[in-house]
Parts: sequence; structure tokens; C-alpha cells
Amino acid sequence: MILSREKIGSKKYKRIISLVPSQTELLFDLGLEKEVIGITKFCIHPEKWFREKTRVGGTKKVNFEKIKELSPDLIIGNKEENVKEQIEKLADQFDVWITDVNSLEDALEMIRDVGSLCHRKQTAESLASRIKASVEKLKEEISQKEKKKAAYFIWKDPWMVAGGNTFINDMMKQAGFENVFASQDRYPEINLKEIPLNTEFVLLSSEPYPFKEKHKAEFAAINSQLNVELVDGEMFSWYGSRLLKSIDYFHSFWEKR
Repeated sequence: MILSREKIGSKKYKRIISLVPSQTELLFDLGLEKEVIGITKFCIHPEKWFREKTRVGGTKKVNFEKIKELSPDLIIGNKEENVKEQIEKLADQFDVWITDVNSLEDALEMIRDVGSLCHRKQTAESLASRIKASVEKLKEEISQKEKKKAAYFIWKDPWMVAGGNTFINDMMKQAGFENVFASQDRYPEINLKEIPLNTEFVLLSSEPYPFKEKHKAEFAAINSQLNVELVDGEMFSWYGSRLLKSIDYFHSFWEKR
């Protein structure tokens, strides 16, 4: 069944499968080495788990037979990253916890919830507090500067950007950017000519599309004044314990400019 918040902490789970890369890393940092028995092929952090843990397919296409063989007592997924029909099928046989993260505050709540669910409440609270303190420190520095208008690209052919109502949009705010496509919902397809003239930065993410140096030229041809930057997509889109590294990453981004 899909667990409700009222069920948190009512059972001690010993066989956990994670279907979300950023939450897999969180489980590792919460000290659940023995409890986590399965991850996806996209769960690349930590590298030790990526090498050693059983892989149960991808985030959008899980291997039901492999999961059944592992006989988990808890599966942790996410509303956006996993497929609803697949989650519902899993919930017919196993306890499933689904997270829904669209902002930094949602991420901090998710960290605390997973900590309570997996009996790592104190460790999770400490982690969430450290992340929040780092964010507040960064905010103080950014408040002294004018936020830079930016477009964040996640895909090519078709061109797609992060719009409003996304975790990336909220992380752009934390990093000191104003998303020029925030008025559009989720991940709209756009024409490069739609980039507003007052845009100062174009951010080309390393994931899900692996943008490289060669892609910068296409933007320079449209507007030579644009600052086109390759950015680490994990720092803008992973919402688990990697958030601590994200804040340091944003610090270093501005220090270099």
C-alpha cells in the first residue's frame, strides 16, 4: 500500500528499495547501508552502492520481477520521477512511500520524513538543519546583489527549459537567478528566439541532456551578450543530502565571476 504520514515510524523496515537517485544518496548518508537492498541504474551516488547494490531497472521502467525476488518491505519513490501506474502496481504488493518535492522546503520536509520513516530521525534533522543554515548564509550574500535573469535548459531537440512549479526553479532562486521562464508550467518546449532579450545567463545542464561546450555556439549566434554556462545538473535538481554540496557549488559559481 502507499503509506500515509500517519504510518511514519510505525514499522522498522529492514529491506528497502530506492527508485530515486537523490533519495538513494540520502539513504546512504542516513546510515542505511544494511537496510537498502535495491536501487535503480541511475543511482550513481554513492559509487560503492552503484557497484554493489542490486539494480531494479530505471526510474521510469522498473523491473517488477527483480523487485519481487528481492522481497522488500519498503519501496521509496517520487511523484515526478517515477511512473504512477508502476508505483500503484508495486503498492499492491509492498509498502510504498512516495515523496513530492517542488521546492527547497519540500526537500527539507522529505529529508525529515524519510529519517522518521527509517528510524534515523535525529540524523535527518541534523542534516536538514545544516542545509537550511547553509542556504540562509548564501541568501545573505546574494541579497547584496541583484539576481541575474537566467534560462535553464534541460533538453535539446526539442529545446526544453525548467519553468515554474519545479524544484529546479526554486533552486535557481536559491542560487541567485531569476528564471525568465518561471511563468510557464513545468518543462516547456521553446524556440531559442523566445529567450527574452534581458536574459543574462543561459544555464546548460549536465542532465538529463548532456550539454557540452559545442552547444554554446548555438546561443551565441542568437545573442552574443548572453553568458552561456555549463552547469552541474545534480546541484540544481537533486533534492536529498546533495543539497549541502549544491550550496557550496553556488558559492563557487559566483566567486569565479
